[in-house]
Amino acid sequence: QVQLVESGGGLVQAGGSLRLSCAVFRINLSFYTMGWYRQAPGKQRELVASISSGGNTNYVDFVKGRFTIARDNAKNTVYLQMNNLKPEDTAVYYCNGRFLTNNYWGQGTQVTVSS
Repeated sequence: QVQLVESGGGLVQAGGSLRLSCAVFRINLSFYTMGWYRQAPGKQRELVASISSGGNTNYVDFVKGRFTIARDNAKNTVYLQMNNLKPEDTAVYYCNGRFLTNNYWGQGTQVTVSS
């Protein structure tokens, strides 16, 4: 069974940093476009950043310059480095993998930023 397992969330003060990891099991990560999404209470899930199989990255405006997505295909892991965190970054962060008709989600990891 395919699994995406996020880790690295937690409580941090505004201005702090966290690094999220997404370990992927039973798929070949190198084929997949990987993304990080987040969902705050009462809001829809939204894309934060994505990275293509070729390594091209895409960020939404509100995280540009603060977040960095990276992949290590040899370790079957995707990362999201989050710097200068703000209280509005508080959400559950989800890892997503897409390839052709395959679309997989992790269970999410909570990130809470205190002011």
